[in-house]
Amino acid sequence: MRKLLVILLTGLVCPAFCLDRQPNADYHARREAVAKKAGGVVVLMAPLESYDAAYHFRQDDNFYYLSGITVPGAALLIAPASESQAYTEVLFLPPRNLRLEKYTGQQLGADNPDAAKITGFDRVDESSKLSEEVNKALANRRPAVVYTITETHGSTPPDDDMQAFLRHSNSLLVFQDVAPLLSSLRTAKDAGEVALIKKAVDASAAAHIAAMKAMKANLKEYEISALMQYEWDRRGCERSAYSPIVGSGHNSTVLHYSDNINTMNAGAVVVIDAAAECSMYAADITRTLPVNGHFTPRQREIYDIVLGAQEAAMAAFRSGKSMLAGDSEDSLNRVAREYIKTHGKDLHGQPLDQYFIHGLGHYIGLNVHDPGDYRVALGPGVAFTIEPGIYIPEENIGVRIEDDYVVDADGKLIKMSAAVPSKAEDVEKTMAGK
Repeated sequence: MRKLLVILLTGLVCPAFCLDRQPNADYHARREAVAKKAGGVVVLMAPLESYDAAYHFRQDDNFYYLSGITVPGAALLIAPASESQAYTEVLFLPPRNLRLEKYTGQQLGADNPDAAKITGFDRVDESSKLSEEVNKALANRRPAVVYTITETHGSTPPDDDMQAFLRHSNSLLVFQDVAPLLSSLRTAKDAGEVALIKKAVDASAAAHIAAMKAMKANLKEYEISALMQYEWDRRGCERSAYSPIVGSGHNSTVLHYSDNINTMNAGAVVVIDAAAECSMYAADITRTLPVNGHFTPRQREIYDIVLGAQEAAMAAFRSGKSMLAGDSEDSLNRVAREYIKTHGKDLHGQPLDQYFIHGLGHYIGLNVHDPGDYRVALGPGVAFTIEPGIYIPEENIGVRIEDDYVVDADGKLIKMSAAVPSKAEDVEKTMAGK
């Protein structure tokens, strides 16, 4: 039976890639947690996939976090226990579209007798029953509040369509944003999530080491980008976690340069910010290399200052106290900036902290920039980056060193990307094949 469920999950829940999905119990625990935190009915809807989709469908982060389901157009209902009702959770699946399945592969439908067992939900129904079940869950609950995604940046979320749909049956509904609650839950990763992040980190680390060994003058930036994507693709990762950055010379000073079209010249440095997404979870690693295999004295000076700032932040970390942002004494950002400010000058004798033009780090998880409050203390289960950088356009020198970390159950800071060389001499040795 276990083998059968794996086949069903691979072919019906995750049709295009064999995702390393966590056990159903993990997703169930998250649904119970968000129900308790919201104290009301939670409804989420997954985005749809069009007939002529040219790109592989990717499930919404929050929907996947609560369900582990990749079916487009699915919806879920979670209702905490009340005086008159028991705890309820229902997965709604759209009717199977046989024509669409010719393009996208077989999908799981509510008519499958094993749907509840496969997905781990208490019940699985047709999506047409969503409105009816929401009204049942809201019976005797006043006010009639539905927690869903109400705010986004950019495109209109499918939840907006869902809200319009539900208002047709109940004009008294009040919608509140569940995103902040989900963000707070997603900040601390469980053991299964940490393992999936580590899978992405390991694949990305292998890609960075391959890039170091392949680097030489007169290569195009896109050649290194292509090599790295090949390395994590062949390790079972489904895509890049973000648009890879391979910026040499002046491009090394441009934070989000991703054209990757220039020729890399001897004597320049190249910033490589590239990582994989594996089983929906992202890594984020950056290294700075000398194109010809050897740093110039000035490049080495800047590089060592950036590395020193990262190491200072690592040394300052205290579980339950340290924060990524802010100006307090517990801010790792402040520690790194003070280090850069007190180590080295530009060509005009000015401190180098003015060339550190971004934040020290960010959370990672289902998104490469996972949601969360940067001014909250970092504790067990939190996964994040530490990525100081110095970018001096006048000298065509940009240096960023970025690694991925997690705080273990004992409060120890674990550097997940430690396999990628970071000391200048180790980078040069790896590039020389030693």
